[in-house]
Amino acid sequence: MDKSKYRTEEINALYEISRLLSNPLNLKQNLKGVLRILSEYLDMKRGTIALRSDYGVTIFTAHGLSEDEIRKGKYKLGEGIIGQVAKHGSPIVIPNIGDEPLFLNKTGSRKAIDKENIAFLCVPIKLKNEILGVLSVDRLFIKGVSFEKDLRLLKIITSLISQSVKLFAEINKEKQALIEEKENLRHQLKGRYSIASIIGISDRMQEVFDAVNRVAPSKATVLLRGESGTGKELIAKAIHYMSKRSDESFIKFNCASIPEGLLESELFGHEKGAFTGALSMRKGKFELAHKGTIFLDEIGDLPIALQPKVLRVIQEREFERVGGDKTIKVDVRLIAATSRNLEELLSEGNFREDLYYRLNVVPIFLPPLRERKEDIPILIEHFLKKFNEENHKSVRILPETLPFFKNHLWHGNVRELENIIERLVVMSSDNIIKPSDLPLNMRVLSANSQLSITKKEDSISTIEEIERNIIMDALNKTGWVQSKAARLIGVTSRQIGYKMRKYNISKMK
Repeated sequence: MDKSKYRTEEINALYEISRLLSNPLNLKQNLKGVLRILSEYLDMKRGTIALRSDYGVTIFTAHGLSEDEIRKGKYKLGEGIIGQVAKHGSPIVIPNIGDEPLFLNKTGSRKAIDKENIAFLCVPIKLKNEILGVLSVDRLFIKGVSFEKDLRLLKIITSLISQSVKLFAEINKEKQALIEEKENLRHQLKGRYSIASIIGISDRMQEVFDAVNRVAPSKATVLLRGESGTGKELIAKAIHYMSKRSDESFIKFNCASIPEGLLESELFGHEKGAFTGALSMRKGKFELAHKGTIFLDEIGDLPIALQPKVLRVIQEREFERVGGDKTIKVDVRLIAATSRNLEELLSEGNFREDLYYRLNVVPIFLPPLRERKEDIPILIEHFLKKFNEENHKSVRILPETLPFFKNHLWHGNVRELENIIERLVVMSSDNIIKPSDLPLNMRVLSANSQLSITKKEDSISTIEEIERNIIMDALNKTGWVQSKAARLIGVTSRQIGYKMRKYNISKMK
């Protein structure tokens, strides 16, 4: 090849290689392309790129070698020509590999080596002082030829390769860190939402735990029933993280939280242009939950018009996006929950019978807190610890305060208890929770419960007297500032104003 033609081919090769290496994401394919360009443009046949590790150097990709030959290309640092270059970082040129004892032919790709006139050029892939690997190529040996131009070109190419290799390594490192972070989070969630982490020593809760342990490994649809605040979402997550789908998505959707007109799109997704504002295709909750679990909370609020489509997904595992005609297959495990009386909705014609029976495969009933009062002390202890840690406090509850918690009706269940404990910890000034620190409604209802054995008229009189005394005490403590007194006893300013008028309470002049 004459000098001008070689120079042209050299420029073309460098252009193609730099363009190829501009995207570092598919490193192996790109480096294989580099070796192919060297072969096509510059007659450098049979090339390899080997990457270095702490233990040695291994062929990463090659041109002109079979997969089996590539797998054999492993060298210790200092072993053979490739090992020497990887160890010391200096290029080596062998004019005729048939005469070179250091050439090991480990890959077996040059079996008739003594009959071939092949030169071997081996150049380190370096970034600053770090040796990342080795580029090697075969060249037809011509006696008396100089390899200086080839070495100069290969050094330029390896400098480009080194940047791609380093960037690829950094991207992989970040990717691996994200994977590890995701796995750590998944393990934390598994621990957090395991049965062992859900608090309850009562017989009713032990029945729930037994049911969860039995149903979690199966594929069965589960229907969680219970009042608001009883922990249905917590149980749903426990079922998911105890199942074989624990490494896949857990998708939660509240059927009562979205306007009816948007529900279908939220559940099943939509195609671009399906309606005004649908600027792009969007996957729905069922599609996002593929291979995992979908939790449909407040299923009793699902509109009757959408119920057949949900039934179809449960039965056929398929649906179409809004505005689309392509049938999408999904593999999902369904857990539903409701605080409503589905049987009543059924009789009123507001819930489909076929959907009811499809959902009601394994029903689990979560008891209200007032029916598992033996759990209240350990729940209080748990929430005290949680909110003390969050607020860097050491608040404790006095023994005489505990009966007020046990006598309260807890219409908001565990969620209400948690909110009250958080409020008491945050507002505590002396790290002690006394009966007087409790919200007014808790003290009045507790008193009502304790006085239930007395005559009705006496009870009413006594409760009103207790309530009046509580308000008077709060007003005296806060200098008769109604807003402060209201906060102290856990009511609104409007409520305390009403009670003051009711009991004819006014500041003495």
